[in-house]
Amino acid sequence: MPFKMIQEDYNISTHLLQLISSEQAYQYNVIPVDENDNEIVFKSEDTSEALRQELQVVIGKSIRLIYEPIENIKHYLATNYRMKKNAQSQAFHYASDFLEQLLTTAKAIGSSDIHFEAYENKCRVRFRLDGKLKEYYIINAKDYPIIINKLKIKAGLDISEKRLPQDGRITIKTASEEFDIRVSSLPILHGEKIVLRLLSKDADHIQLNDLGFSERELQIYKESTKKPNGIILISGPTGSGKTTTLYATLKLLNDEDTNILTIEDPIEYTLEGINQVQLKENIGLDFASTLRTFLRQDPDVIMVGEIRDAKTANMAIRAALTGHLVLSTIHTNSAWGTISRLVDMNIPPFLIANTLNVSVAQRLVRKLCANCKTKNPIDENDFPSSFTIPSDLKETFTPVGCNVCYYTGFSGRKAIYEIIPVSKELATYIKSNDLDIDNYIKEQGIITLKDNAIDLIRKGTTSIDEVYALLID
Repeated sequence: MPFKMIQEDYNISTHLLQLISSEQAYQYNVIPVDENDNEIVFKSEDTSEALRQELQVVIGKSIRLIYEPIENIKHYLATNYRMKKNAQSQAFHYASDFLEQLLTTAKAIGSSDIHFEAYENKCRVRFRLDGKLKEYYIINAKDYPIIINKLKIKAGLDISEKRLPQDGRITIKTASEEFDIRVSSLPILHGEKIVLRLLSKDADHIQLNDLGFSERELQIYKESTKKPNGIILISGPTGSGKTTTLYATLKLLNDEDTNILTIEDPIEYTLEGINQVQLKENIGLDFASTLRTFLRQDPDVIMVGEIRDAKTANMAIRAALTGHLVLSTIHTNSAWGTISRLVDMNIPPFLIANTLNVSVAQRLVRKLCANCKTKNPIDENDFPSSFTIPSDLKETFTPVGCNVCYYTGFSGRKAIYEIIPVSKELATYIKSNDLDIDNYIKEQGIITLKDNAIDLIRKGTTSIDEVYALLID
């Protein structure tokens, strides 16, 4: 692409960045640029002796200040330090324990995952922000095993077992909130890699109307949830928001006269009035066996975290056939691809046709920063060679980067959907195992993921690169 979002000069090494906290960097408007045995060198607009002495007291090391215009300092700050999302989070950084500080800081700045990784010459910590990984800390190799053991103890894992993967869970309580962390350890060449998934217990903010459905898509989806039985399947890659859509649907269905049971891995939100079961495959509590038990619990609605295999798929079909509404997710590339996936699992097409209410595919797309995005004339070389550029698409927008978006060029994400309700006509296609329904989709006016992606480009909401994979035929 003919743009460069971040100037290389504004990227500071992780080793230097962790010399001070983001709060300190923003408070004093300083950027660390060099360190040796005797002193730390900072760039700052203010090079006064008073600031130098104050920093020396705060950091506990000799300080040297060199002049840099405030405009550049702001650029450095936005590029390298992510501010906390709310004022209450400011206290997080001052936790006495480094690990607690790291966990609460990650939560406060909106990270979804934390990666602890060991290599031959260094160990590092990366945060996933808006779907992208960014290196935040370098850890001394001798300290890495200590931190990993602390994590494993907090998660209830066996610290003596370093040869096999393990899974656990941590609950963090602060003055303002409580959240869970799913912990996964993996033996690697130079030690253990730990990935933490941060899970919010608060589901109050999840509303179906706010997820990104168009009016027509929302109407079709809600109609499918009003049926007393059948299956609602949501597909998409990891991190596409499938679980959030499921929880929003459960909130819609949750009332006093409805018995709702869920089997999840992990339980990401706790919902009052819903009976939630945590998957524990090591003791035989898997999706299929729990589903079998659910059928004896007089359920109205069943949510299965994921259909991973034919056994689970068959149990979900059975539950739907016996008068229950079943919600679940599945890994496929499109809403229609879900049908093919079930067929590949040896589910008879007539059973799919009789039980599937609606198939939904979704993606999360990063939105361009409204403050700095730039308009460009159409260049066919920016699109896939197989893609036909619509005649009404006259311009596109590209990311630039500014203080508002931390010089990433993007700010926030938006969900896009592809929703295919199973009508009588479509059921006929499924029963005959006719999987070529392109003409049917056009006739019914079904908006595909590709259509929605093009619309986001047309509106200037996102860039071509962000949805490039969806444009490939």
